[in-house]
Amino acid sequence: MRFILSTLLAIVSLVASAQVSEPYRDASLGAHERAADLLTRLTLDEKISLMMDVSPAIERLGIPEYNWWNEALHGVGRAGLATVFPQSIGMAATFDNDAVLAAFNAVSDEARAKYNGFRREGRHGRYQGLTFWTPNVNIFRDPRWGRGQETYGEDPYLASVMGEAVVNGLQGPADSKYIKTIAGAKHYAVHSGPEWNRHSFDARDIDPRDLWETYLPAFKTLVDAGVGQVMCAYNRFEGEPCCSSKKLLIDILRNEWGYDKIIVTDCWAMNDFHNKRAHATHQSGVDASADAVLSGTDLECGSDFGNLREAIDRGLITEEAIDESVMRLLEARFSLGEMDDDASSPWASIPMSAVDSKANRALALDMARKSMTLLKNNGVLPLARNASVIVMGPNANDSVMQWGNYNGFPSHTVTVLEGVRDITGRDIPYLRGCDHVINNNFVSCFNLLSSDGKPGLTATYWNNKSRDGQSVAVERLTVPVNKSTGGATVFAPGVNLTGFSARYVGTFKPEESGRYTMQLRTDNGFRRLSVDGVTLVDNSTKGNRNTYTCTFNAEKGKSYDIELLYGAGDRTALLSFDIGMIKDYDTNAGDADVVIFVGGIAPSLEGEEMPVSVPGFRGGDRESIELPAMQRNLLKSLKAQGKKIVYVNCSGSAVALAPEDSICDAILQAWYPGQAGGTAVAEVLYGDYNPAGRLPVTFYRDDSQLPDFLDYSMDGRTYRYMKDKPLYAFGHGLSYTTFDYESASLDRKSAKCGDNVNLNIKLRNAGKRDGDEVVQVYIRKEGDFGGPVKTLRAFKRVTLPAGASRDIAFTLTPDAFKTYDQKSGRMAVTPGKYEILYGGSSDNLKSLHLTLK
Repeated sequence: MRFILSTLLAIVSLVASAQVSEPYRDASLGAHERAADLLTRLTLDEKISLMMDVSPAIERLGIPEYNWWNEALHGVGRAGLATVFPQSIGMAATFDNDAVLAAFNAVSDEARAKYNGFRREGRHGRYQGLTFWTPNVNIFRDPRWGRGQETYGEDPYLASVMGEAVVNGLQGPADSKYIKTIAGAKHYAVHSGPEWNRHSFDARDIDPRDLWETYLPAFKTLVDAGVGQVMCAYNRFEGEPCCSSKKLLIDILRNEWGYDKIIVTDCWAMNDFHNKRAHATHQSGVDASADAVLSGTDLECGSDFGNLREAIDRGLITEEAIDESVMRLLEARFSLGEMDDDASSPWASIPMSAVDSKANRALALDMARKSMTLLKNNGVLPLARNASVIVMGPNANDSVMQWGNYNGFPSHTVTVLEGVRDITGRDIPYLRGCDHVINNNFVSCFNLLSSDGKPGLTATYWNNKSRDGQSVAVERLTVPVNKSTGGATVFAPGVNLTGFSARYVGTFKPEESGRYTMQLRTDNGFRRLSVDGVTLVDNSTKGNRNTYTCTFNAEKGKSYDIELLYGAGDRTALLSFDIGMIKDYDTNAGDADVVIFVGGIAPSLEGEEMPVSVPGFRGGDRESIELPAMQRNLLKSLKAQGKKIVYVNCSGSAVALAPEDSICDAILQAWYPGQAGGTAVAEVLYGDYNPAGRLPVTFYRDDSQLPDFLDYSMDGRTYRYMKDKPLYAFGHGLSYTTFDYESASLDRKSAKCGDNVNLNIKLRNAGKRDGDEVVQVYIRKEGDFGGPVKTLRAFKRVTLPAGASRDIAFTLTPDAFKTYDQKSGRMAVTPGKYEILYGGSSDNLKSLHLTLK
């Protein structure tokens, strides 16, 4: 017996020794060396399986399952509890890249903490990994684009600086053995709407100058910063889908810029290659997948790469080409430490207490404060604590609006109403007044539902889609149904995340006769809603539409049986349901002297490829940038009531506010300010915080100042090419103090084209309050016909006490003087005279002159 036992132990020892001797298992080796060894041990089918975002485990080699899809646009997204910072466009408004870096250091802490927890539980699903598809550094060329809120504005330099801060915060110190998380620059390239036709749109006839001066610079900056992924866009560029564009991916990204890391497709973009209703540039998924890989794409979010085996069999691609992509993927996974023991990684010790920590909540508030952009103030601000005020508007008490899109879920969100009540210590009155676009004053009557003689609905769940057999959970719901499996949150204990169904039943007994409305929102799974056996919604409705409004007449005292059947779809399960009445809003502001009106739009209206069906919005884009008439008319009514109006605009894009500029006493642009937004807004309105946010986008006067949305030419767009005077210029933002630019000087009047040039500006806080100023430096080349009017090349957010002065130094590198060179077809510094403009806004600048030889 001893002999047998010793023999077995010897065999185990030999196996273990052999495993350790395999280079890919040796954590002391570099990621490249380990990846090269592991690549030789994979079969072709195994290699192909690793090239899709849902990558299966390969147990014989110890490769764990991995899902590449994760989000962290302004906090860890879609994975449950997380600190929610202001939306990206709001972070751009801070003009503080150091603050953005600090925020994303916190985001990557939370990301690692969540990953550590998921890993300990053996979970490897979507939104549980370490590879994040952020930042979005597309240029916000047109304010109608719904996804512009995800970007850092309309200026290439601002997008570059902010994007680099995000990458550095997510990926961690460059000298660390293991990268903290992997960032992803998206969407490459020439991509900024419209949303409704992005799967078939071809961005062709792009002026080379626009390509190199506007659409590419931020991506080049992030490549130089070592970003671990680049995501190619849905649309075509010059006839080819971006994910197979030889010019974008091979000629520029791989060969010219030397990018040797991962290129990933946008999700299901490969399907557009051969979908007859989309690009239809390829015959099949076989042709599409081969072309994409040969064009430089390594990883697919989708399943078309499953055709690569057939593509090899047909001679469309070689295994050697597959190896190049798999090598990059393996190297990335080794660089994360994702295939090593936890003890090997310094990031494995980050605990779950890092998520929603006190320090991170303070950072979210700091970023929200810094993003607040005061556009107008006739002296009404700051408000006195005892001022007679009322809070109104569709965004005043809406926490979800503040989260933006691609968001996590905070432990608490301070709405503007709550912020105002907190800072004043008073129960400030509140009236919604109107909705965003169409009056829909839905007053919930969910409390009038009962089941088995008890309040609420009875919910029964099955872990199958057909409600067969024994149920797995029963619960009573006494508040409106609002369920989602986002963040791996189950509908009820014991219910699976997928493949389940539910039945909700109750009796509705109205307290007044009238027309009642049921609001239902689901994913694209099965749904059927009936009243007294009459079906109002059923599964015959297909497609993207998933929001339903059903009405029925009901008499006081009678009872009506409500039944809602639901079966989860194949993605994140979602179900919300309520019953109530539509009533007129109260718009009388009463005795209040000041109305704090919190309006604008919302992420439910502008966003990514959305099934929005309200006037003025299409697929998540806006057809008009005007403030919706519903709100505009109410503001006029409030002015007619003799009220002073402090208008707080919440949006992820520019809103045309020319009429409001004439009737409102103050206008504060609050963006989608995240979980602490209400506190930040209140602190600005009441003077506890001196605002210094700046516009990262031009606020046009009205629709007439906008070119055709489908025209990708930069002519007439953004502050760099606009010929008209906007309502509020790029870089504009007011303070409760004033700053004087007393003097400025260059260290020389002429220099060689490759030299650094030093600029010194003497700045004084001439007011009576401490405050921040954003010093902005723009450059234009004299005689550069067809070039930008001016372009941002440097900025610093500076804090100055009242009455204090400070010298602000800038080093302008050769990159600051680069313009598009017609001869080389690239960006270059060319001899000539340059004007250096400086000041606190793009429309209020002083200038110096420099000659480059």
